[in-house]
Formats: sequence, C-alpha cells, structure tokens
Amino acid sequence: MERIQNEQLELIAGTHSKGGNSFCGDTYYFMQEENSFICLLADGLGSGRHAYESSQAAAEIVKREWQAETIEGMMDLINKAMFQKRGAAVALFKIDFETRRFEYTCVGNIRFYLYGPDGKLTYPLPVTGYLSGRPQRYRMERFIYEPGSKFLVHSDGVNLLNTKELMRYRNTEQIAAKLDAVALKSNDDATFLVGNLL
Repeated sequence: MERIQNEQLELIAGTHSKGGNSFCGDTYYFMQEENSFICLLADGLGSGRHAYESSQAAAEIVKREWQAETIEGMMDLINKAMFQKRGAAVALFKIDFETRRFEYTCVGNIRFYLYGPDGKLTYPLPVTGYLSGRPQRYRMERFIYEPGSKFLVHSDGVNLLNTKELMRYRNTEQIAAKLDAVALKSNDDATFLVGNLL
C-alpha cells in the first residue's frame, strides 16, 4: 500500500490485480501541491494487458496536463486517448485545501464517498458507461467538505456492503486494512484510495 501524510491530508492507496495477473487493469494517480490535490482512478475494461494500457493512458494525461487543464478538459483528453483502445471507467477529482472544495466527475462504475464528521455521506452518482473515444457528457459535482471528513474512491473490484458503517468509527489505517482484505479476495482488479482531510 502507498501512503502519504502531511498537514492537509492523510491518504492510503492499495491495488491488486485479478488472480495475481502481472498486468493490473486499474491505475491510480495522485499529485499534491501546496493548496491542491488531484486524483485519478481509471479502470480499464476487462483485465490483462489491454485493460492496463487503457488505464495507463488515462493516468499519463493527468500526469502531463493537471496543472494546465480543468477537470472537464482532462476528461476530454482522456476520452480522446481511449480511441482504438479497450476503454476505461474513469473518476477524476480535485481538492482545493484553501476553500475546502471538491470538484469531481466520473464515467463508469467507480464509486466515490465523502463522509463528513457529522455523519453525512455524500455519494455523487456516476454517469453510466465508459470512456471510449466517442462523444461523452460529463456531470461535474462540486461540494464543500469539513475538516475531519474522510473520502473513499474504489473500483468495482472492491465489493463493499456498508460503506457508511466502514467509515464511521475507523481511522484511515483501519479502513485501508479492511479494504485491502476485501480487494485481495476479489475476482477482479481491485483498487482503493482512502483519505482523511485534516
């Protein structure tokens, strides 16, 4: 598992490929600057090399463009990069630590949850489908978080029954340990990122 911890954010990410395959179809990427954080989770369709190539192409766009492009602009570029590839479900979000704002968009079956210290669970609904190079509409979600909020984003290989219960009483380390155990048992590529906003 990969971890970062600083004054604004505590984050743990984990990923497991289907059946120990050498190619994982899920790719995540994140980058933090002084006042902002960007995060991508891409789930290439199917599994194996072609799924890996699609999700990696999405990550390369964000690595290259995240300082210059808006969230919508990056989704457009990722969609174009999927032309003649397998395609991918993609979630992309940016956090502004100064204004405590999230900008979030998703196409496909990736789940995102924001759990506030007051017990409120925000769960933006994804646009169905996947990015394939065909014209695509995106639904941008913008919301404010309170300090002490936790967030979770995971691919469909992580099969959770009660997310609110999982996030309610546990710290980031405990949530990640539970998610990792679930991901290990999955019969799909499985990836999660869990964070605590300080």
